[in-house]
Amino acid sequence: MSAANLAGWDIAPSGFPRTASRAEQARFAVAYAILAPSSHNTQPWKFLVSDDEVLVCADRSRSLPVIDPYDRELVISCGAALFNLRVALARFALPSEIHLLPSSSDPDILARVAFAPGAAIPPGLAGLFDAIPRRRTNRLAFADEPPPLALEERLRAAAAQEGVDAAILRAAPDRARVAELISEADRQQFADPHFRRELASWIHPSRRDDGMPAFSQGMAPLVDAATPIAAMVIRTFDVGHGVAAAHGELARGSPLLAVLATRTDNQEAWLATGQALERLLLVATEAGLSASYLNQPIEVPELRSRLAQEFVEQLHTARYPQLILRIGRGRDIPPSPRRPLADVCA
Repeated sequence: MSAANLAGWDIAPSGFPRTASRAEQARFAVAYAILAPSSHNTQPWKFLVSDDEVLVCADRSRSLPVIDPYDRELVISCGAALFNLRVALARFALPSEIHLLPSSSDPDILARVAFAPGAAIPPGLAGLFDAIPRRRTNRLAFADEPPPLALEERLRAAAAQEGVDAAILRAAPDRARVAELISEADRQQFADPHFRRELASWIHPSRRDDGMPAFSQGMAPLVDAATPIAAMVIRTFDVGHGVAAAHGELARGSPLLAVLATRTDNQEAWLATGQALERLLLVATEAGLSASYLNQPIEVPELRSRLAQEFVEQLHTARYPQLILRIGRGRDIPPSPRRPLADVCA
C-alpha cells in the first residue's frame, strides 16, 4: 500500500478540534466513520455535515448490481459507518439523536444524526472507540484456537443491542455445512461472466484508495505489478472451483462462523445489520480477534433460503440471514486503503 491511501488510518483523538465549530468537530468524527468495512471495499457512503447535523447518505454510484441488485450490502456498509460515527461522537462527548431513513423524498439519505445538547450519550459506545482504527478485514487463515465461550456471548449481545440475531457456529459439522454452501455459491457465481467482470473491476493495484487484493478471492498472494493480471484472469476465466476450494477451507478452518440475521428484510433491517456488524467487530477486535466475510451463499437467493432453513431456524434466530463472518485469531495485517475524507464529506 502507498502512504497516501492509508492516510485515513493515521488519525489520533488528540487532534480533535475542541475549539472549532460543531461542523469541524463532526468532520473529525466522520474520519473515524469511514474506517468501517464495506463490500468489495467500495466505501459506498457520503456525509453531508453542518453545525446542526450529519446526513449519512448512500453513494449508489459505487453499487454492485450483480451481487447486490437491491443495494442490501451497500446499505449494510453504510450502517457500519453510521455505527462508527456514533462511537466517535460518544468519545468526543458530542450528544446526538439518530433518525433513520428521515426523508421519504430522498431514499439516499439513510440517517440523520442531529446534534442535541440535551441528549444522553449511550453508555458503552465510547469504550469501543480505540478498536476502530485497529479493526481489520483479515482474509488469511486463522489460528486453530477457539475463543472462550464467554466471548461468544459478548458477540451475540453486541448484535442484539442493535436488534440483530447472531448465530455463532463453533462445532466442526456446522462449520462444514456452511462451508459447503459457500463453495457451491462460489461455483455458481464464478460461472456467471457478469459476476466475474464486476468482481474484477474492484481488484485494484495497492496504489488505489478502494477495492480489494487478488488473494481475497482465493488466489495466491500476488505482487502489486501482477494485480491487473489477476483481475484479467478472474474476468476472463471461470476459476470458481479453485476459489470454492480455498473459501471452503477457510470456513472449515475458522474457529467460529457467525450468521447475522434479522426478522425483516428491508432498509431498516439492513441498517440495523450494519450497525450490529460493526459493534460485533469492535468487540472482537478488543479481544484480539479478526474477521472477514464469506457472504456468497446470501448473494445467491436459493442458497440464502437453504441457509435460513438449515441454520437460522434451527438455532432459533431471525428469519433473514444477512451476513456470514469467519472469526478467529489472525496474523497482523495492514489496513485496507481508504478514500480521502474530502472525497466523501461535504
